[in-house]
Amino acid sequence: MSKKVLLTGAAGFIGNYTARELLKQGYEVTGVDNLNHYYDPQLKYYRLEQLRKLDNFNFYKLDIENQEALRVLFEIHKPDMVINLAARAGVGYSLENPHVYLSTNGAGTLNLLELMVEFDIEKMVLASTSSLYAGQKMPFSEKLPVNTPISPYAASKKAAEVMCYTYHFLYDLDISVVRYFTVFGPAGRPDMSIFRFIKWIDEGKDLILRGDGSQSRDFTYVEDIARGTVRAMEEKTGYEIINLGGGRNPRSLNEMIAFIEKTLGKKAKIKREPMPKEDMMSTWADIKKAHSLLGWKPEVSFEEGLSRTIEWHMKNRDWLKKVDPFLVEGSKKSG
Repeated sequence: MSKKVLLTGAAGFIGNYTARELLKQGYEVTGVDNLNHYYDPQLKYYRLEQLRKLDNFNFYKLDIENQEALRVLFEIHKPDMVINLAARAGVGYSLENPHVYLSTNGAGTLNLLELMVEFDIEKMVLASTSSLYAGQKMPFSEKLPVNTPISPYAASKKAAEVMCYTYHFLYDLDISVVRYFTVFGPAGRPDMSIFRFIKWIDEGKDLILRGDGSQSRDFTYVEDIARGTVRAMEEKTGYEIINLGGGRNPRSLNEMIAFIEKTLGKKAKIKREPMPKEDMMSTWADIKKAHSLLGWKPEVSFEEGLSRTIEWHMKNRDWLKKVDPFLVEGSKKSG
C-alpha cells in the first residue's frame, strides 16, 4: 500500500507542486488549505482545480489553527507523514497583521506536532524561510545563528522551527526543516515580484520597484523545491535544518526586469519607491548540506525557470488580467 501524506497548504504555490511530486512518486495525498484571501484566491482555485483531476488526492478546506478539525482528519486518514507548508507568507503584510502570522505559523505548527505525538506519527517536514538569515554573511549556511529576525513573518517561522526542535527532543519526532530561497515559477504568488513584474510589463502598467533594483535573490525554481521537499520527507534526519536554494550567485531585480523586457519585447515603465526597512538586500544559499544529506541539487536555471514562467503567463493572460496583485486580505495595498 502507498504511504499516506498529510500536506498542509496544498492550494498554495509550493504546496501545489509538492502535491504533484508526491503523487508522481506514488504517495496518497490528503491536502488541506484554508483558502484565505491573503492574496487573490483565483490562483488558489486554479491550482486546486489541477490537483483535483489527479488520482489519490483528497482535499479538505481546513485551517491548521483548528486543532479539533485536524484531529478528525488524522482519525479518518491516518497519515504516515506530515509536510507542513501551510503558513502566512509575505514579509510586508506581517508588519500590519503580526498576530495572524504567529497564530498560523506558530500555533498551527504546534497543533500538528501535538497530533503527531497523539497518533504516533514520526516524520514532519516544516517549510521555513531564508528571511531568517537577515544580517548574516553570505552564502548563508545552516550553521549561522538566526536570532535577529527583522520581520514578524521571519520571527514566526523561527518560532515554528524551535517548537519542532522541542518536540523532536521530547518525543523523538523526526523533523526536517527546509529553508526556502525565493521560490518562483508558473502560477506563483501574485504578491511576489516575478508575477507582478511580468504582469505589469505585459499590460503596459507602471512597474513599482522598491529601491534601485540592485537588491538580489537566490531564485529557486518551484519544481526543484518540490523535489527537495519530498526528499527531505523520505530521509530520516532526526532534526535537521536544510537550505533549499539555487546555490548560485544571486540575481538582481534589474537583471530580472531586463530578461522579462527582452522576452516580451516590451519596455517596463518603472515607478520607484523607497526600499522597505524589513526587506533584505540579498540572499544566497549554501546548499552543500542538501546535497550531502538528500542527494539534492537544483536542476532548472534562473533563465529557464523565468522563461517557463513567462510562457505560462502568456498562455493564461486573459484571466490573469483579472488577478489583482495588490489584493491583501480583501483590502487595497500600495504593494
